[in-house]
Amino acid sequence: MEQTNVTLSLPAHLIKAARHAAVERGVSLSRFLADHLERMLLADRTYDEAKGRALAHMREGVRMGVGSRPRWMRDELHER
Repeated sequence: MEQTNVTLSLPAHLIKAARHAAVERGVSLSRFLADHLERMLLADRTYDEAKGRALAHMREGVRMGVGSRPRWMRDELHER
């Protein structure tokens, strides 16, 4: 896989914590950050796909077993 160098400006405390976490996992800071970015992007993509499916289901609607058109009107259901 091709690698590209990137310069980031991050708060010192964040870099220190990330370096510590990378050392605890036995990986470089670059690998640690790349792994987390990959997971975050995968989660975003998965969410977007699920959202698209849910919106498609809502557009299609759900069959309620009343045929093509209900035989009642909303007002009739709520008469008092």
